[in-house]
Amino acid sequence: MKTIALAGAALALALTAAPALAQSPTGTFVSQSGDTRVRFADCGGQICGTIVSVRGQTTDEKNENASLRSRALAGVRMITMRPNGPNAWQGTLYNYQDGKTYNGRMTMPSANSMSLSGCVLGGMICRSQTWTRVN
Repeated sequence: MKTIALAGAALALALTAAPALAQSPTGTFVSQSGDTRVRFADCGGQICGTIVSVRGQTTDEKNENASLRSRALAGVRMITMRPNGPNAWQGTLYNYQDGKTYNGRMTMPSANSMSLSGCVLGGMICRSQTWTRVN
């Protein structure tokens, strides 16, 4: 009986000490507002997010580069992230609503949700959103 209890305790300890399984950000996610769908895929050891569709604004009209303002938003790479720990990435996020690129972070709290944060002033001021996986 004592052996079974010890084996059970050892198993419980092993399960709680095991590293968390990494969540994969590959796939399509919709923004918190529901206006933007982005497909995330591996791109040379990084994760890249490309706009699939946008509700409302359809061209990159706010881009700081005037020659890009007439391009369609669908197909624009919006997010580029490199791994930064378990279920965490860091890199850049392009905000087509103001035409600026921000330093950012991405985490995967679960398989179907993603937290994205864009920051300014060296990370002192950040804005976060939770995106949801769509199929």
